[in-house]
Amino acid sequence: MKTLKEFLIPTVILSVICLIATFLLGMTNSVTAPKIEQLAIETELASRKTVFPDATNFGEETSPEEGVSVVAALDESGATIGYVVVNTAKGYGGDISVMTGITADGKVTGVNILSHGETAGLGANATNESFRDQFKGLVQGITVSKDKAGDNSIDALTGATITSRAVVEAVNSAIQTAGGENIG
Repeated sequence: MKTLKEFLIPTVILSVICLIATFLLGMTNSVTAPKIEQLAIETELASRKTVFPDATNFGEETSPEEGVSVVAALDESGATIGYVVVNTAKGYGGDISVMTGITADGKVTGVNILSHGETAGLGANATNESFRDQFKGLVQGITVSKDKAGDNSIDALTGATITSRAVVEAVNSAIQTAGGENIG
């Protein structure tokens, strides 16, 4: 039979180790949290500049509906020259989060895929610049073409029409959210 001392000593030692580990994790979190938050802000600003390169600054974020955020793109004088909208659409592998830049007259300035669960080598190609650049200059009512894109359409990704349609849906929705041709 084990004595009380044989149970108590390991229990106390393990408790002390747990307390020390908890304290150290808490200290690490308090040191790294501000840096992580600052990095997230910088990454968000870089993404906004990617989709709206003419903006010198951005306004406060608003959320007109759940899962959608809108930020005004501002020129050097602080005037609104367009909007950056983040929204999602249902793709083949789940939700696709899309950031879209839209000018005051409703034209797309850029598209960035923030997150997705699409198939590697197929739907994941939506992140490629060659696919995203097709949206520049297009307006509300963008369509997907499997053959050759027309005036206000994009070429579908080979083997990933569902993904292509989801991105188009997100971009069209972003234009509508920002006000389309009636912005300002």
